[in-house]
Amino acid sequence: MSTQKMNFMLVGVGGQGTLLASDILADLGVRLGLDAKKAEIHGMAQRGGSVTSFVRWDRQVFSPIIARGEVDILVAFEKLGAVRYLEHLKPGGMLLVNDQVIEPITVKAGDGKYPATAQMQSAFEKAASRVCWVDGLMLADQAGNAKAANVVILGALSALLDTPAEAWLEAVEAHVPPKAVEVNRRAFMLGREQALVDV
Repeated sequence: MSTQKMNFMLVGVGGQGTLLASDILADLGVRLGLDAKKAEIHGMAQRGGSVTSFVRWDRQVFSPIIARGEVDILVAFEKLGAVRYLEHLKPGGMLLVNDQVIEPITVKAGDGKYPATAQMQSAFEKAASRVCWVDGLMLADQAGNAKAANVVILGALSALLDTPAEAWLEAVEAHVPPKAVEVNRRAFMLGREQALVDV
């Protein structure tokens, strides 16, 4: 896939590292020689509320906001987030989903029901030209820290974009504490390898 012009939407809940992932993705765009801009929308709660981030790459980006139906790749850090924001995906767009369930307060309170995976999968396949599932939490645990699940997802995204791993790793290293570099490198490569297997 050409990376000259890309519109990304990252969706998750507070505490999943969605904003760190968007920072790394914007940084990577610059490292690839592109203009990159990002915008974020935070939910009501710092932890557990919804978090949405737009990242745009192009030769020149005037606004970070992406119109509905214009997202090239929707990256969902939790399955329900993918369902909620599917309409933002453009025809022929791609969907990257972290295979994780975080029940919203309405479901926990018994006022709603979490959709079945098969139901979600069907909706995803209708909306996207390609759906890539990654078990970010499991692979992050394997790498040595469950908090690195967001970097596992970026590793998978790197494979979908066919971009050089080293540029991504430089961007990751620039945004994580020095003591966390090695575990994040491992997490990134596990996510990349998982997505490459599915290509």
